[in-house]
Amino acid sequence: MPKYRVLVSDPISEQGLGALLTSPDVDVDIQTDLAPDELKEIIGDYDALLVRSQTKVTAEIIAAGKNLRVIGRAGVGVDNIDTAAATRYGVVVINAPDGNTISTCEHTFAMLMAMARKIPQAHGKLKAGTWDRKSFVGVELNGKTLGILGFGRIGAEVAKRALAFNMRVLAFDPFLTRERAEALGVKMSTVDEIVENADFITVHTPLTKETKHLLSRDQFARMKDGVRLLNCARGGIIDEKALAEALESGKVAAAALDVFEEEPPLGNPLLDYDQVVTTPHLGASTEEAQINVAIDVAAELLNILQDKPFKNAVNLPSLPGDVRQALEPYLTLAEKLGTLVSSLTDDSVRRIEVTYAGKLADGQTEPMTRYLLKGLLSYHQGETVNYVNAPFLAEQHRIAVEETKTTRHHVYNNLLHVRLVTEGEAVTVAGTFIDGLGPRIVQIGDFTVDLAPQGVLLMTEHRDKPGMIGQVGTMLGMAEINIASMQVGRREEGGRALMVLQVDKTPEEETLRAIEKIADITKFRDVVL
Repeated sequence: MPKYRVLVSDPISEQGLGALLTSPDVDVDIQTDLAPDELKEIIGDYDALLVRSQTKVTAEIIAAGKNLRVIGRAGVGVDNIDTAAATRYGVVVINAPDGNTISTCEHTFAMLMAMARKIPQAHGKLKAGTWDRKSFVGVELNGKTLGILGFGRIGAEVAKRALAFNMRVLAFDPFLTRERAEALGVKMSTVDEIVENADFITVHTPLTKETKHLLSRDQFARMKDGVRLLNCARGGIIDEKALAEALESGKVAAAALDVFEEEPPLGNPLLDYDQVVTTPHLGASTEEAQINVAIDVAAELLNILQDKPFKNAVNLPSLPGDVRQALEPYLTLAEKLGTLVSSLTDDSVRRIEVTYAGKLADGQTEPMTRYLLKGLLSYHQGETVNYVNAPFLAEQHRIAVEETKTTRHHVYNNLLHVRLVTEGEAVTVAGTFIDGLGPRIVQIGDFTVDLAPQGVLLMTEHRDKPGMIGQVGTMLGMAEINIASMQVGRREEGGRALMVLQVDKTPEEETLRAIEKIADITKFRDVVL
């Protein structure tokens, strides 16, 4: 008799469910269009639930799933699943982040070709009854430079196809190494180098605080005249208002957009430009992609049920109660330190050195390292990173992770010390837990600090001189930004100094850039913890 019962509550490719349907350990029950009350009534009989986007898996439904071990989402997004509730009840939530790689890559290249040769416009005019060859003179890809912002799975596949068209490829990614770039035949570049040199620019990053409006007015001003842009990733990476202005001026010759800041983009002025090619978020809309995401999630779900290794979990599998209670403060601290250290550099990450000092060294450190990697990678890759796949992604990006344990520290009973080594520098942060105060950041670079790892941090390295605090404070005051706390440290009088401000909200970009330009400020960073 089958050991496990799986409920499929949304239409999912049966071809993709093959691993489950053919397993002697599993009994698959397909019941679609269940009302919430109907699902709640029967979910207690199942070990696993498999959905797409239609079924809303609420906390109430998860609580009713007395035998539920895993919830699978045949796709990437899990916004229809209460992952926090799943974690509380010890239910693993998994998705299928890789199944649409090729379909999105091919759609990007189709959009690239359509934009370059004005295919949709010519098609529309001919279908309307007009034979017009003169209005649709396009450009060749041969010999042109393609800039790829975001060089993960999809970006790398786009590069392969561009190279086959004899294009020169510039690639930027925070985790791209020179060795990997050379192996793939692309040139490792910065965002600025791509902005200033590319004929075509395509974006393949997640939408995060760091990538929102990655391409905006400042970047458009430095682009080649007649540049062409593509976005088949996430709406908001390209500033749509700035793009409309650049199309109007002729700085941008054409754009190809599959995604928008607001969807559906009804009333979006970009739809009125003849030189803009658009599709309604079709990057993953192929028959093969629908099958592939089902294959991936079915295989992962079966691995979990059979107690085999798995990687595509969105939440962290539950720890024993006593272990979680002991580690909880340091798990939060580790994730925050990962985010903080990642914000301190723009170079490609090569190695993470983690030192556990004091009593921390006696316990389980693997969960803390996992949280640390999640925070570090999420800073650039957003929601694609979770607590389970973070170590796998670090390995995929060829980031070495080195752990050191020492049972004694000369200052703290426990200390979590993180050193991030990049292509050109090394940056350091450290934190501890202090009774009565909670998690604290106690080191940034070679400066000693004492601050809670939360909220919006503005950090400056500057020359120690009178008036620096006042200049920054004045600008924040003019922007009506309140300072919650402040840390200032220096190495010696008149030398290097660090100022860390915790503020109530993130300042507008204009204010941030004005602070950065203050004389004697050598480095400026803002990060949300």
